[in-house]
Amino acid sequence: MSKESGLSVDAGRSTLMLDEALSAPAVVARLLDRERDNFDHLGELLRASPPKSVLTIARGSSDHASSYMAYLIMAHLGRLVTSLPMSLVTLYQSRIDCNGLLSVAFSQSGQSPDLVLPTRSFRADGARTLAFVNDDQSPLAQAAEHVVPLHAGVEKSVAATKSFIAQLVAGVRLTAAWKDDRQLLQALAELPDSLERAAGMDWSPAVSALVNAERLFVIGRGTCLPIALEAALKFKETCGIQAEAFSSAEVKHGPMALIDADYPLLIFAPSGPAQASLLALAEDMRARSRRVLLAAPANVPGVDLPLVDTASADLNPIAAIQSFYPMVEALARARGLNPDQPPHLAKVTRTH
Repeated sequence: MSKESGLSVDAGRSTLMLDEALSAPAVVARLLDRERDNFDHLGELLRASPPKSVLTIARGSSDHASSYMAYLIMAHLGRLVTSLPMSLVTLYQSRIDCNGLLSVAFSQSGQSPDLVLPTRSFRADGARTLAFVNDDQSPLAQAAEHVVPLHAGVEKSVAATKSFIAQLVAGVRLTAAWKDDRQLLQALAELPDSLERAAGMDWSPAVSALVNAERLFVIGRGTCLPIALEAALKFKETCGIQAEAFSSAEVKHGPMALIDADYPLLIFAPSGPAQASLLALAEDMRARSRRVLLAAPANVPGVDLPLVDTASADLNPIAAIQSFYPMVEALARARGLNPDQPPHLAKVTRTH
């Protein structure tokens, strides 16, 4: 089987989760095309009057996407970005100083009160409010001053895939517009083609390695740490595996005590500034006879799961999660589970 032949586990069977994951390249192309003027306008506003502070509002997968954007804004623009502690407004009725504040909410459904109410409150107190949301008629979209629809279409799978990738891209596109970064904008234009290739990468070794796993660590660093967090969440909700995400800089502290020969590690090591430390961790763990699944570009020695290099290191984590989603869907089925019907979960979660 070639490295781009796709997964071999019951390849003829399809699920909503797989269909939606494979549609992500088209979603990204649609988002970039339809919201070009919207993003350019936002960039002009942010350059003309830069915010004093940036606050993100999100839960679950959307919070991982917001963390990815936070890395990019801090790295490219030098602006501090803070994640709003959830329930601070809805339960504790805290008042936030909104002078010079830009709040950015991330959501697929736009229904949860703990995103809607803070956005509405911050806007009333003078903050600039922006929502990346798939449902542009949702309460969150109505609460925000500026709205960027994700154009992911109806997402029927409980486990978010295409909307998460759209949120990642929206965060990059906002950063590029704010900075007026032509190189990053050009890399984004090429991203849908890169994602098509990423979706076809053969990650079947992970299915056979993890089909009986009960626990694992997922490791990333820098802009790939939010991807590790998202992957760990998907292992939990679709496969029933107790997966925990850590930075490669942190796993050698307390978590190291848990790692034995039966505790596998999935290490995301795409090309970029953090790759060297991630590869060093993989080598160290293998020297200790630990089970490592290394996700890295095909030219990296010891790679198990091939990753696609995009036109920018900033975008490589997006290609990594695109390759991950078909694998975790196949793993769920290999474990006898239906990834479209995770136990005890619903598509829309309304928390306060």
